[in-house]
Amino acid sequence: MIEEDSVSLHDAPTRQMNMIEAINDALDIMMARDPDVVTFGEDVGYFGGVFRATANLQKKYGRNRVFDTPINECGIIGAAVGMAAYGLRPVPEIQFADYIYPGMDQLVSEAARLRYRSAAEFIAPITVRSPFGGGIFGGQTHSQSPEALFTHVSGLKTVIPASPYDAKGLLIAAIEDNDPVIFFEPKRIYNGPFDGYYDRPSKTWKGHPLGMVPEGYYSIPLGKARIVQEGSALTVVTYGTMVHVAEAVLAEKGVDAEIIDLRTLVPLDLGAVEKSVEKTGRCLVIHEATRTSGFGAELVTLVQERCFYHLEAPVERVTGFDTPYPHSLEWAYFPGPVRIGEAVDRLLKD
Repeated sequence: MIEEDSVSLHDAPTRQMNMIEAINDALDIMMARDPDVVTFGEDVGYFGGVFRATANLQKKYGRNRVFDTPINECGIIGAAVGMAAYGLRPVPEIQFADYIYPGMDQLVSEAARLRYRSAAEFIAPITVRSPFGGGIFGGQTHSQSPEALFTHVSGLKTVIPASPYDAKGLLIAAIEDNDPVIFFEPKRIYNGPFDGYYDRPSKTWKGHPLGMVPEGYYSIPLGKARIVQEGSALTVVTYGTMVHVAEAVLAEKGVDAEIIDLRTLVPLDLGAVEKSVEKTGRCLVIHEATRTSGFGAELVTLVQERCFYHLEAPVERVTGFDTPYPHSLEWAYFPGPVRIGEAVDRLLKD
């Protein structure tokens, strides 16, 4: 594995990519390296996926390795479990995370347990890709963020990239991992970083440093957070689209915050969070998913347990609301600049 801070990676030529292109490149590289890697799902073959993440892969690798399936998420995941048990490395796509629920039993009762129940005679090296999150007016059935459901399941790993650079490196690491990985792709930032200001012109990844993706193979270790920026006033812990929203809000407010992009929720880089909170004494957790039992609740608890004597204010969290994702009131639901700014003000008022 080539680590992201290695000399060889820094010396590698780079190419401008958006997140879709980076994901496609990762799949292409892994399918070329390992004939056991296969990908399949609804419309991923000839059509190249609804977001074109698998474009041209069927033409290059054939219908036996890149193929369409019926509209049956339970069957997609069930087939992946069987393939993995026979030695393949399947990368099934669930077209939207909102549709992953029919496959939950296969993921929870079969994929996550296979190594344990067989005393490691069988493994489940499955990477389930799926676009998730809101910000695109997808309404209640195309905007959900169900990541907390999977972090609760022993045996599953949960990965969420926030840039093209991370998307490629983390996806390669996920495919190489011998345990099942849920790989959620924040679709709001497929084509560019989003600062949360929906009434401003959208941005692309062009010119963004994390849009310059090294060519060829590299991987980013699962369980290693990224320090987006260092600071001393407070620690912001987040992931996915909210990394960019937090960065923009704090820059506009002129707050010297340390922002941590978790990258992977399980395994969690708790050491990076502890180190930062011990330095700043204040912590803000942000995610787009609903509030109750969201992954932010786990993060708040861990910070409280591990950093209690360093805290100078109660831990704050800004999340979605406990309601289905609304269509007409999307930006009221979305944890945008106003609510994040108010939480920052509360943390810094003393």
